[in-house]
Amino acid sequence: MKNKSERLLAIRKLVGNKKISSQDELLKLLAAEGFNMTQATLSRDLRYLKVSKMPDKDDSYNYALQDQEIRTSSQIRSGFPLNGFLSIQFAQGMAIVRTHPGFASGIASAIDTMNLREIAGTIAGDDTILLIPSENTKREEIIRKLSGLFPGIKSKII
Repeated sequence: MKNKSERLLAIRKLVGNKKISSQDELLKLLAAEGFNMTQATLSRDLRYLKVSKMPDKDDSYNYALQDQEIRTSSQIRSGFPLNGFLSIQFAQGMAIVRTHPGFASGIASAIDTMNLREIAGTIAGDDTILLIPSENTKREEIIRKLSGLFPGIKSKII
């Protein structure tokens, strides 16, 4: 039986080199390499490695390592997944960002990666992001900072 560190390395290698869209698919690939495990163990390993499903340019969802998700602002601005941004609305001192279904996680990750002092953090669902501004940050500052990521954001304010 192979140990946990070997299993984690195998998962990283597979996820980093192949388009894998389901845990079942990943379990089969791991079994072919001699790693027999339950779906629950695989789920824990994916969480430990910070592997998540991300939309890709083919409108499908595949597993990606966190370090694969991190991009520079210029790489992020080049398109995907930011083309899923639909609108932004302010309420109760926070902002609600609407996206196409499945895009919220990738867009929230892009916003978080920017490390803007004006944004304390984000919480993403499937098609909605709760954006929490830092203390005493004005709406205009949020819009100005996000305009580099979302050209034309001013026309998408509700």
